[in-house]
Amino acid sequence: MPTGRAAAAEAGSVTVRSSWLFVPGDSEKKLAKGLESGAHALILDLEDAVAPGRKAFARGLVAEFIGSAGKAASAPELWVRINPLRSAEALADIAAATCPGLAGIMLPKAEGRADPLLLGQHLDRAERMGGVAAGSVGIFPVATETARAVLLLSQYAEGPIPRLTALTWGAEDIAADIGASANTDEHGVWFEAFRAARSMALFAAHAAGAQAVETLHVDIRAEAALLASTRRARAEGFSGRIAIHPAQVPVINAAFTPSADELERARAIVALFAADPAVGTVAFEGKMLDRPHLVQARRILAAAGEG
Repeated sequence: MPTGRAAAAEAGSVTVRSSWLFVPGDSEKKLAKGLESGAHALILDLEDAVAPGRKAFARGLVAEFIGSAGKAASAPELWVRINPLRSAEALADIAAATCPGLAGIMLPKAEGRADPLLLGQHLDRAERMGGVAAGSVGIFPVATETARAVLLLSQYAEGPIPRLTALTWGAEDIAADIGASANTDEHGVWFEAFRAARSMALFAAHAAGAQAVETLHVDIRAEAALLASTRRARAEGFSGRIAIHPAQVPVINAAFTPSADELERARAIVALFAADPAVGTVAFEGKMLDRPHLVQARRILAAAGEG
């Protein structure tokens, strides 16, 4: 019988959020619109979207927003992107954000496992101070924003990281870090260095038992390109994507929604294995399928809320 992470995958126990919408933490209007976007999770941004002089104001607004919106049963999950962990702003961000209704913290500029582990220690204290259930706040690293971070991605497979919920990669900051003048070609295809970082982040997320989240699509007008690239991301093993505009949310949600044909096929595969639990392989549509096909079928059904 599968154990550990394999058992979790077969059971579909990793919570999947298809769309993660960034919302500036200093805009009351945009925060309110985020609730109506259909996103599965909102990332209330205290980092890049907020000017230095408005950080304190944004912290107060975000805390107030979580305290009210986070209580609604129909609200998306509420996450907060703090400033980098070793910045002067980080501890104040954590203290303000950690209140009832917070789902988790997005950690920018994460470098290896040491940073989410350190953030977890800060959250232990913040939960006690903020009246939040111990261990309930998740951690979502942006794990490729420096060259060092990319080289440390294998650390996510070295052992459990408490609270680790999801992991994503980023192409903008790392481009600056390595001195790249661009990260894609004229057709929007990632250059080799960025494809490598993306692939390593995908493997790191799965090795750590976290949700693998695709990075943003920068052109908010290119709906067809967003749909195509998100479908490709899903085929490769990502199960969610960051959005930077509410208009991107329905496209992302649609791309991660299994089709009727996929669901029918997945149900049939699960049924074949269920009919004889001791069997290692089954014949289906002229092919021999084994346990990895069953795992994938269960994931498809879990994405549709089945199983």
